[in-house]
Parts: sequence; C-alpha cells; structure tokens
Amino acid sequence: MEELATEKEAEESHRQDSVSLLTFILLLTLTILTIWLFKHRRVRFLHETGLAMIYGLIVGVILRYGTPSSSGHDKPFSCSQEDRPFTTLLVNVSGKFFEYTLKGEISPGKIHNVEQNDMLRKVTFDPEVFFNILLPPIIFHAGYSLKKRHFFRNLGSILAYAFLGTAVSCFIIGNLMYGVVKLMKLVGQLSDKFYYTDCLLFGAIISATDPVTVLAIFNELHADVDLYALLFGESVLNDAVAIVLSSSIVAYQPTGENTHAFDAAAFFKSVGVFLGIFSGSFMMGAVTGVVTALVTKFTKLHCFPLLETALFFLMSWSTFLLAEACGFTGVVAVLFCGITQAHYTYNNLSVESRSRTKQLFEVLHFLAENFIFSYMGLALFTFQKHIFSPVFIIGAFIAIFLGRAAHIYPLSFLLNLGRRHKISWSFQHMMMFSGLRGAMAFALAIRDTATYSHQMMFSTTLLIVFFTVWIVGGGTTPMLSWLNIRVGDHVPSVEEMSESRWLYFRVGVDPDQDPPPTNDSFQVLQGDGPDSARRNRTKQESAWLFRLWYSFDHNYLKPILTHSGPPLTTTLPSWCGLIARCLTSPQVYDNQEQLREEDSDFILNDGDLTVTYGDTTITANGSSGPHTATTSLDGRRTKSSSEEALERDLGAADHEVTSRGTRLVFPLEYNA
Repeated sequence: MEELATEKEAEESHRQDSVSLLTFILLLTLTILTIWLFKHRRVRFLHETGLAMIYGLIVGVILRYGTPSSSGHDKPFSCSQEDRPFTTLLVNVSGKFFEYTLKGEISPGKIHNVEQNDMLRKVTFDPEVFFNILLPPIIFHAGYSLKKRHFFRNLGSILAYAFLGTAVSCFIIGNLMYGVVKLMKLVGQLSDKFYYTDCLLFGAIISATDPVTVLAIFNELHADVDLYALLFGESVLNDAVAIVLSSSIVAYQPTGENTHAFDAAAFFKSVGVFLGIFSGSFMMGAVTGVVTALVTKFTKLHCFPLLETALFFLMSWSTFLLAEACGFTGVVAVLFCGITQAHYTYNNLSVESRSRTKQLFEVLHFLAENFIFSYMGLALFTFQKHIFSPVFIIGAFIAIFLGRAAHIYPLSFLLNLGRRHKISWSFQHMMMFSGLRGAMAFALAIRDTATYSHQMMFSTTLLIVFFTVWIVGGGTTPMLSWLNIRVGDHVPSVEEMSESRWLYFRVGVDPDQDPPPTNDSFQVLQGDGPDSARRNRTKQESAWLFRLWYSFDHNYLKPILTHSGPPLTTTLPSWCGLIARCLTSPQVYDNQEQLREEDSDFILNDGDLTVTYGDTTITANGSSGPHTATTSLDGRRTKSSSEEALERDLGAADHEVTSRGTRLVFPLEYNA
C-alpha cells in the first residue's frame, strides 16, 4: 500500500509539472496572438511585455484563489541542538530514510502559513533558472544584434551613462532609501533589520534599466537613430554594471564588531572586486568569441551549416556558465562574447549559419523575455514571501525619479561640453522618461529573498516594474510627440537596399530618403543636405577610443580571426613572413575587401563604381574603358586601407563624391 501511495504521488507530481509548463506555454501563445492583433491594429499604448504581465496576473489570480489546497502533511520538527541549517536532510520515518532539500528560511510568524497548494509550488521556479537559462539568450542577443555604426558614434556618451551614471544612481537611491528606512523605524513600520548595505544593494538592483518597451516603439516609429543608440547602448551596458555593482556590495564586509559600519579598507576592497569581476568577465567573453572565430576560420565547418550553428550556439551559451563557474559575472561575459562573435565569427560563418544564428537568438530572446514578464505577473500572487510597505514603495518611486534625474542631466551637460552634436533637452527629457525597469531588476531581486529586507526589496521591485512597463511604456508615443522628437527616419536594411539597388545608388550616404523620381536618363546630384551633414557627423564624432584601436583591428586582428582585411604579409614585418602566410586565409588574397556588416550601409567600392553614359565612362579611381572618354571623380589623396575600412564600417567615406552627398541615379529605361 505504501509503495502504491508513493507511485501515485510521483505520478501526481509529474502531472503537476506538465500542467505548470503548459500554463506558461499557453501564456506565451496567447501573448503572441495578441501581439499580432495589436500590430495589425497599430496599437501602441501597451507593449508585448505589458501584455505578458497582464496575462500572468490573470493566471496568478486563478491559481491562487481558484485551485484548492492539495496537501496538508507539513509538520514542523525541532532541531534545537543544531546551530546551522543543512542543505540536505535525511529523515528516518519508521525505519525508512527520506531525503529533503533546503528551500529557504521561514520567519516564526509565518510557520503556519506555509503554502499548502502543490500547484502554486510547482509554478514557483528556482531563481537560478532565470540566471542560467533565461538571461543568457537575452543578453547575448543584445550584443550580437548591436548596431555598431550608431553605437560607436556615441561610444563615449554611452560609457559615461552606463558606468558613471549607474554608479551615481545606485548611491543616490541607496542613500535616499536609507533615510526612508530610518523614517519607517521611527513610525514603527519596520519589523526587522534593514542595514545601509541593503539599501545600497536595492539601489544597484533598481538601477538596472530595461527600456524594451520604449525601444520597440522607437524601432516601429523609426525615431532618431542617435537617441535610439544612446538608450539601447546605456541599457545593454547598464545591466552588466548593475549586476557587478550588486556583487561588489555583497562583498563589502567590514572588520570589527559592527559589520555594517563604513570601513575604508572594505570599501576599496569592494571597488577592487568590481574592477576585477568586470575586467575578468570582459576578458572571458572576448576570449571565447576569439576562440570560436579561430575554430570557424581554420576548419571547414562552413561545409556543414548545422554543425557550425550548433557549435556557435554552444560556445556562446557556455561563456555564461564558464564565467559563473569561475566566480565572474556571466551577464558581462556573454554580452561581450556576443559583440565579439558579431565582429569576428559572423564573417566566417556560411550564409545558412548567419541566417540561422540571427534568427535562433532572436527567437530565444523573444520567448525568454516574454516568459520572464509572464512570470512577473504570476509571481505577484504565487510568491509566498511578499512584504509590501507603503512608505518604502513611495520612497522608492521618489528615489528612482531623483536618481535618474541626477544621472541624466548633469552627465548630459558635461558630455555636451565635448560633443560636436549636442544631446538636446528633448533627448535628455526622453532619456529621463525612458528609465524603465524590467527583466534584469526582477532577476537580481528574486535571486536572494531569504531575509526580511530582501523580501521587501523584491516586492517593491515587482511593483516598480509593473508601473514603468504599463504607465511609462504606454506614454512613449505621446511623449515623443510632446517633445517634438523626429520620427520616420527609416534606415533600410541590407536586404531592402539590395531589392532597390537597380533603381538607384547613393554612394557613401545613409539612404534615409529616396531621391525624387525624375525623367532624366542620368543625373549627378551634389549638395550639402542633411544626409551629407549626418555622414560628416558620423566621421567626426566616432569615438576617439574606437578610432585608436580600429587601425590595429583592421590590419592585424581581422586578418588573423576572419577571412577579411588586408593580407598579413602586407601588414606584418618581413621577418614574420612565415607566420603571416600561415595565419592569412586564401580568401583574403582573393578578396582583400573587408566583409560588409549586415547593419552597414550599401557602399560602392572605388573599383566597382563605373557608370557608362553614351561614350563616357566615369570611374571613382580615374580609370576608363577602351575607346571612351574618361572623367575622374577622385580629386583627393588616396587613404590607407584601415581608414577606408573604418569609414565604410561607419558609413563615412571621405572621398569628395561622398562628403558632398553625391547621388548617382541610374535610368530604369533608356531608349537610344
């Protein structure tokens, strides 16, 4: 009878596991169908993540109040002789031993309120699931799909917002919340310990911005590319900085009796931990990307796209786990692994693998992100340790607003002192408004909910995410209109430009606007319009840090790690000839032109630009065909290959035909 009962319980547990997973799959399915309906109706007041949260809330209410308690056999046992909890406990029940694992601490006041509903227990996931399974594809996709041209144009500002701004926001929020905690203690609303380090930890957690809703609307409306780059770049690096900051605060351990007092030695130790973890994680991610690039270059995996894609996927995901196993931060490692893979490995992949990897991580990113937001809605009713304090919640909203303001406006003022293209007040107000909190803040908060202070921090974080996604995300379109921020600047992709390449070519200029239709069989239009100004700004404002290493990257790293760039035999000293020949692939000699990035503009090379009209051949390098008159468009000095490659990558070639925004319009029909 006992064996039958055990088998029945195991079967029931398996059924509940299936039902819990099916619940989330149905949530995602319903979210996808509703997203299609919203896109079809052009509804922008609610983003897909907000939808996922609403559906999660509905299911959470049903599970909490619509399913009966299914177990009532929990009984507390006293182990007063032990001074610490055990991870695994073996219990002797009538001569049979049963194994129990540690779930967490329960406060004495809630000893009789332990969740008796097995279904609610099943849908409550281990926090490590979020970190090890759901976060890696989200972070990797951010790095792998990074638009390098706009990112590097604003690299200095992005680094300032992400590093300095996040640190400022963390300490301002932490100190303001410490004042709120002191106020709660005075009015008698604090029932347990809440230390200053806990307030700083909350500041680090809640400083992780995730403006996914705003960026999606920006992308749909084709908002200003510089504003998009600033917000996207800040959010990508901001998540990495926030998680390393939280690890550094946890590592802050002063010596002496008062372990929560300020200690200079412990403070500098935490700073060292921050720098060590970040730099170590960065190196680990970059090295993994380089190793993958070398493997894909010096093997013939491109002949087997399935194996190539599988290896790329496993190497990318293992970066996160390797960093966590070594004591570093997987978020930072997988982010820079994605950037490295996009810069080097992507060029070595076959056409099939390029498409597969892009689509694979895009789908994983979409599903993981919506799964997390669905779980947020569910957790509001299924999480067992919520502590809601009105004073703490109101104080948190005020602190976040002030921290964001102190983060954006002073830094923007300082950055504008050195920027040629200033960050306007409308951009600053939009960045201030777009400080949403999302998946990273939630994942950091739910990772540790063992103490009273952390449980209050988690509950407050959950409400903040709800508010910012629903209210702030829904107000993005009206805010863009109110601030008079330009929208509708569509930068076509490579595929779009390939489709229309026979209609016209725009040499070295962002194809933001199509040329007007004309009846002329051939036109050369020159002018200093907005496209030319934008292209000049690209060249002038590309971060100096990026330009410093680009020449080295183009001349040495790209030829070593990819099939592009100049041959190493032309860039390395003559005594390195043997090594240069071994490391340079044959494809480099066949095509010395740097591979075009998927997100770069369609730019003609000097040798490719040949226009024939009547008896005249016009080339960019001054050459002409036989029996034709020649007109040279090259009136300037020839640049080095690294300069030309940089300008092609950033869409800023400096030939006279480019700097003046020349358009070459080809006839669709010509009757002689």
